[in-house]
Amino acid sequence: MQDSELQILEGVSGGPDAVPVASLIVLHGLGADGNDFVPIAQALDLSAIGPMRFVFPSAPVRPVTLNGGYAMRAWYDIHPPSANPAVPRPEDEAGLRASMGQVQALIDREVARGVPARRIVLMGFSQGCAMTLLTGLRAPERLAGLIALSGYLPLPDTTAAERSAANADVPVFMAHGDDDEMVVPARGEVARDALRALGHRVDWHSYPMGHSVCPEEVEDINRWLLRALA
Repeated sequence: MQDSELQILEGVSGGPDAVPVASLIVLHGLGADGNDFVPIAQALDLSAIGPMRFVFPSAPVRPVTLNGGYAMRAWYDIHPPSANPAVPRPEDEAGLRASMGQVQALIDREVARGVPARRIVLMGFSQGCAMTLLTGLRAPERLAGLIALSGYLPLPDTTAAERSAANADVPVFMAHGDDDEMVVPARGEVARDALRALGHRVDWHSYPMGHSVCPEEVEDINRWLLRALA
C-alpha cells in the first residue's frame, strides 16, 4: 500500500521566534526518511546568512521493484538493471513526475510563507539527488541553488526541452564518492557533463568514500551555501 502524503520535519535556526531569510529543503535517499539528514544540517554553520528554515520531508511509502516489491519510503520506483548492458534501466517516469509535483509544492509552500524562491536551496542524496535535479531544473521561479549528492540525472532525454529558463543559470553543487557501489561514480559524472553541456554552472566534488557523506563534503557544502545565499 502506498502512503501518498508527505510527512514533514522542519525547524528554524535562531530559535522559534526567528524569521527565516532562506530555506533549505533536503530530500533523503531510498528507504530513509526526513530524519536522515538532520545531523548534517545541524553540523552546518550558516549563521552569517541569518535565520534558516530547514525542511526535511519524508517520501511516500511505496513498493520498490528492485527490493522485491517491499514497501519503503521512496520518491519513485526503481527497476533492476537490464540483463543486456546495452539496454538502459527503465525509469518510473510516472513516479518521478508525481514526486516532482510534491517537491515543487514544498517550494511553493516556502514562498507562501515569505521566503522568496531565490532564497531557497534544494538538496538531495541518491534518490533525493535525482529529485533535486528533476525538480530544480524545471522550477518556474529562479532558486538559489541545487545540491546534488551521490545521485544521477533522471529522465535525461527530456531535460533540455523541459528545463526552466528561470533556472538556466542556477548554481549546482554536485558530489560523489569515488567508491560508491550503489550509484557508480560514472552516473554522477554523466549527469555533471550533461548539465555542463546545457550551460549549467556545476561545482563538482569527489571524495574517497562509498554511498555516503563525509565531513569534508559537509564543509564544502557549508562554504557553497554561504556563497549561494550571500
